[in-house]
Amino acid sequence: MTAIELHGVTKRFGDTVALSDLDLSVRSGEIYGFLGPNGAGKTTTIDLLLDFARPTAGEITVLGMDSGEKSVAIRERTGVLPEGFDLYDRLTGRQHLEFSIESKGADDDPDELAERVGIPDALDRKVGGYSKGMIQRLGLASALVGDPELLVLDEPSTGLDPNGAREMRDIVREEAGRGATVFFSSHILGQVEAVCDRVGILRGGELVAEDSIDALRDALRTEETFRLELDAGEGPEEGLVEPVEALSGVSTVAMENSSLVVTCASDAKPEVFRTVEREVARVEDFSLSEASLDEVFAAYTAEAGA
Repeated sequence: MTAIELHGVTKRFGDTVALSDLDLSVRSGEIYGFLGPNGAGKTTTIDLLLDFARPTAGEITVLGMDSGEKSVAIRERTGVLPEGFDLYDRLTGRQHLEFSIESKGADDDPDELAERVGIPDALDRKVGGYSKGMIQRLGLASALVGDPELLVLDEPSTGLDPNGAREMRDIVREEAGRGATVFFSSHILGQVEAVCDRVGILRGGELVAEDSIDALRDALRTEETFRLELDAGEGPEEGLVEPVEALSGVSTVAMENSSLVVTCASDAKPEVFRTVEREVARVEDFSLSEASLDEVFAAYTAEAGA
C-alpha cells in the first residue's frame, strides 16, 4: 500500500516550471527522505501534497485520497512540521499544544508531548522567550498530536543542537515503528542517511534518482577507500604500490605507515586483497569507507545551474 502517489505532476508559476511531470511513490510505513538543492521544488511538492497549492497538471493521492478533493480529511490524519512556521509569542507552549489537540479532536496530554520532545520545563512559558531549538521541538510536538498516519517534516532539525537532532531522529524511528509514514525533507544529508529507508533526489523539478542509499551508491559505482593493515615484518611494503596501481578499477594507492590505502571500485577489492597477499605482505586487518550521502547527492545533482 502507498501513502503518497504523484503521477505526472507539473506545477508552473507563470513562466517558471517548479515541477515537471513528477512521478513519486512513498510506501506506507516507510521513512522517505526527499532531497534536492535550493529551488529544486521540494517545498512546492509538500505544498501540493497538503493542498496549499494545486498542480497545473497531474494527479496526487495521499493516504488513498485525492489531495484536492479530500484535503481536510487528509490533514486530519497528517502531522506537519513546516519549515519557517510562526507561533504566537504571547501564548505558552501548553496553549499551542492544546490548540493543536482541539483542532485534531484528539485527547493527547500536553505534558506527555512536551516530555517526549524534550521541553517539559518550558511548557508553561510564553513561546516568545523560546530558543530556535525549543520552537522546533514544540512544532514537532504539535505534529505528533493524534498519532498521525502520515508525518510531513520539512527541515525538522533546523535550530536543533546535536542532542536535539538525535532525539528528533529517535522520534522519527518510533513513529515509523508504530506504522506511520514519514516524508522527511532536509538539506542536512547526515540526518537523512541516519533514518531514511529510501530517498528521492529532486533536481530542477524532476526526480533524478529514487532508491535506498546503498542502491544509489551501487548505481553510481562510486569508489571506496580500502585500507589494509599490513604485518610490518612480512616484507618490503614499498614494493606493493606499483602492482596494486596496475590493477583495473584502482584509482590511487598510497602507503601510510604500515597501511596500504587504496581508492578503487567496489568490485576491485578482492583482486587488491589477493595482490597484496601474493606480492609481499600478510593483511592483519582491513576497513572500508564508502561514499557518503553527500557524495551521492553531489553526483546526482551535478549539473550546470543545479
